[in-house]
Amino acid sequence: MTVGCPEKISIMSSLLQNNTIIYSATAIFICAVIHTFCASKIVALSHKRPKGSMSEKVLHFLGEVEVVFGFWAFIFLTLLSLLLGMSASLNYLNEIDFKETVFVFVIMCMSATKPVMYLADRGISLLSAFFSKILFLNKRITLFSCIFIFGSLCGSLITEPVAMTVCALLLQEHFFSKTSNLKFKYAMLGLLFVNISIGGTLTHFAAPPVIIVTGAWQWDLPFMFTHFGWKSAIAVFIGTILTAFYFRKAIKETEKLDKPKEGRQKTPYWIILVNVFFLILCIVYHKYISFLVPLFLLFVGWFEVTKEYQNPLKIREALLVGFFLGGIVTLGGLQQWWLIPLVNSLNPTTMFLGATGLTAITDNAALTYLGTLVPNLSDAMKYSLVAGAVAGGGLTVIANAPNPIGYGILNKNLGEDGISPLYLLLGALPFTIIAISCLLFL
Repeated sequence: MTVGCPEKISIMSSLLQNNTIIYSATAIFICAVIHTFCASKIVALSHKRPKGSMSEKVLHFLGEVEVVFGFWAFIFLTLLSLLLGMSASLNYLNEIDFKETVFVFVIMCMSATKPVMYLADRGISLLSAFFSKILFLNKRITLFSCIFIFGSLCGSLITEPVAMTVCALLLQEHFFSKTSNLKFKYAMLGLLFVNISIGGTLTHFAAPPVIIVTGAWQWDLPFMFTHFGWKSAIAVFIGTILTAFYFRKAIKETEKLDKPKEGRQKTPYWIILVNVFFLILCIVYHKYISFLVPLFLLFVGWFEVTKEYQNPLKIREALLVGFFLGGIVTLGGLQQWWLIPLVNSLNPTTMFLGATGLTAITDNAALTYLGTLVPNLSDAMKYSLVAGAVAGGGLTVIANAPNPIGYGILNKNLGEDGISPLYLLLGALPFTIIAISCLLFL
């Protein structure tokens, strides 16, 4: 969603003046949200159909959470083409800013490689061993805490999508794959989503809902750290420590299933450095699709040359996440007809709580973007909007852009029906309350 070009603004404005279009877009958006909450039920229904049959494949496809918003966005574009012609759909798509979608796809592929994961695993393991010694704590508990605290807060430097990928893969290896305790798993999932959402607010360039507003509202690094960062860090620390204490027995039991690492092939440090260099280039120039695409193609060539030291690229998972985000952006642009009047009717406190609730049913970056369209918004209202949006970023899979990455990595560990939206909501709720308390009252 691009701001600043009169021609593009007139295209969006013309669509917003058409009641049939905006009501249809909102109705389809509501259908997509309902579909998201029914995804696990659809997957369960697919298992009752004959294996390999067309009905089983269709139901399984419709039960993929990452597919939902892209699927309904395609339905909306088809309707738009029927009502206004194909040119209207093409012009609308041409107006939408898909930089974030492309960036998430590329960064997920690059960060989920063996050299990057080795570096992250090694760094967190060293931190874990250090704190275990000086604090006389169980090594497994300190590893758990370091992944959630340092991994999440590093999202403010390496961006939230990278932090989500790294943390989810480490949790998959060390904890999710080694326990059958569903309560523990959903607590970890909720904590991960909330920590990543608020952990990227220490800087002004890492979290999608923050990136959207920094240019329009002139928020810089000092502003973000003094108004958001330290509060978010406290919330991350409190939520993680409470979870580690409550599930200390379940955490310790996962250590029994650890496999020896001696047989693993070592990755040369120069290969690690080159992979990290690609990652840095991607993060620094994430706003330029014309640079990201050839950079990714060059990375694929590098991957093929060093294939023996790499894990298989997560192309399918990254494409599904990109499809998901593209669908949200496509449908979200035409929701401002009801969101802006709603925002104007609130005070800072109700804005904070309202933004937290709305984030559960729409991407928080889309929500904060719409806030930049509201004229004469006070500083208190701006803070409440962004703080509420990031605080509620863990309530659902669609609440925060990096969440589908974690979903794609951890989904198979939550049973054959995948992640339950209700259990995710319940798992994230305690940590959301902690985030709200820190951001609202500190």
